This record gives sequence, C-alpha cells and structure tokens, in this order.
Amino acid sequence: MMYQVSHSTSYNYESGVTFCHNIATLKPKNMLGQTLIDYHLEISPTPTEISEKLDFFGNTVTRFSIQKHHSKLKVTAYSKILKDVTLTPNIYNDYQAQNLTLQDALIILKHFNPELVDVKQFVLESILIANITTEIKAYAEVSFKPNRSVFEAAYELMQRIYTDFEFNTKVTNVATPIHEVMKEKKGVCQDFAQIAIACVRSVGLPARYVSGYIETLPPPGKEKLIGTDASHAWFSVYIPNFGWIDFDPTNNQIPQNQHIIVSYGRDYYDVPPLKGVIYSTGKNKMKVAVDIRPVF
Repeated sequence: MMYQVSHSTSYNYESGVTFCHNIATLKPKNMLGQTLIDYHLEISPTPTEISEKLDFFGNTVTRFSIQKHHSKLKVTAYSKILKDVTLTPNIYNDYQAQNLTLQDALIILKHFNPELVDVKQFVLESILIANITTEIKAYAEVSFKPNRSVFEAAYELMQRIYTDFEFNTKVTNVATPIHEVMKEKKGVCQDFAQIAIACVRSVGLPARYVSGYIETLPPPGKEKLIGTDASHAWFSVYIPNFGWIDFDPTNNQIPQNQHIIVSYGRDYYDVPPLKGVIYSTGKNKMKVAVDIRPVF
C-alpha cells in the first residue's frame, strides 16, 4: 500500500516571538517493509538555520532556528511511503521465537553481544517511564509468567490494555505520570503505549516506544475528512533470537500496512514530532492536523 501523508503544526503567538529553536522528528523511517519514496519539510517563516541528522536512536531529526520576529509558525511535513510488511520476518512462521518463554528470554539477555548491548537500554527506566509502581508490575505479571511465551504474554497484555483502559482525549497530557494513567484507566495512544512499556520493563524485558501514523478509515458511505488523522503511538517488545515485535494496544492489533513508523525511543520524551524553545511573552495557540491518504 502506498500512502501520502501530511503533518501540519501551526502556532499563533499572542505577543510574537523574537527567536526560536526547534527540533522536528517528522521524517518516516526508510526500512525493511517501509520505503520512503518522497519527503519534504515546509517551514514558515523561512528558517535562518536548518540542518538534518540522525539522533541517538537512529531517527532523522531536523533542527532549525528562526531569528527574526514572527507571530506565527507553521511546520508541515509531506511524505510518500510504500508499506509492504510481507517483506519483514513473520513471527507466526518462527516457532522458536513464538514459543520462547520469559524465563529463557531473561537468561539470553544476560549474555553479552553487540546486538544485546543496544536493546538493553530499553529495559531501563526513562524520563516518562520512571518509578514503576508495584501496581504496574502486578498488572504485568498477570500476563508474564516465567514459563509462558513472551509473544503470547505481550499479545495478551495488549488485549488487556485495550479492554481495561478507556480512550479519552480530555483526561491526560504529555506530562501525565504513568501511575495516574494506571489509576484512572483512561488516556490516549501515547499513554497506553507507555503503560505497556512500563509493564514489559517491570519483568526485565526490553520495550520501546514507537511513534508514527495509522490510517483511519471513514464509516461506510462517508467521505474521509482532511485532518481527521493524528499522530499515533504503540509499543515494541524485543524477543531474543528474533527481534522487535510491535503491538498496538489502542486498536488491539499487531501493526500491519496501515501503520507508518516515524521514530523509535524510550518513551514519548525522546520522539515528540516538534519541540523547541522560544523567546516570547503571552499565550500561544497550537493546532495540529494530520492527513493520511492511500495512493492508488
């Protein structure tokens, strides 16, 4: 499936801005099963300085600064992506990986090799997934048993979060601690991904945050509205001797061609679509619009 994606973020500043410096993480990954056909970034006003590089996690980030007075900022990323997950390894065809137990996985992870050095960082606490509570660990241990398949346990955890938590955009924000989300059982895709990651890390396994997009289909007979899509997030679990497996607890599914991957991190803090600092006073308003359309 081929997709055309636009992701637009606009700010209106009450008192204007004299200087800003920003980091955008908006360029989809070019990887096995996902080919980036085209990408360009439009920024208004035109940046004084702009550069592109890979961050620590291998994501493409664009740094830019605007060094003149402005009352509005608009950043729009346009991407064209080809998705074909049939090119990626299928865990359902790998008996050993599908049946590797938690107990055996933890033993393997104690060994040293270059690949495991990289994944072990995703076992540690991170900025937004810290102080993992006994309540979260107890929730995880309902699914993760020593002699149970890691894949089966992670799949069940995804299903339980989908069932137990309510999708509600008015309860949380990017700074809401995971223990509050756990208590309220309400939040958005970002919260659900981070709860799942906390659960997986609590039993000693690597888990990472995946930021991207998902195509949302309109009701039958209705035309798709521009801007109704949004940034999406899910989680990924590392299964030794196989690799990373993605799970989407918001939609209760293993991501397929409808999921477009932009970045990986320890949690949301590592990979927000746009962040920065401004020199200004007064209030500002932000608006985000994401649109994903199949290209036939």
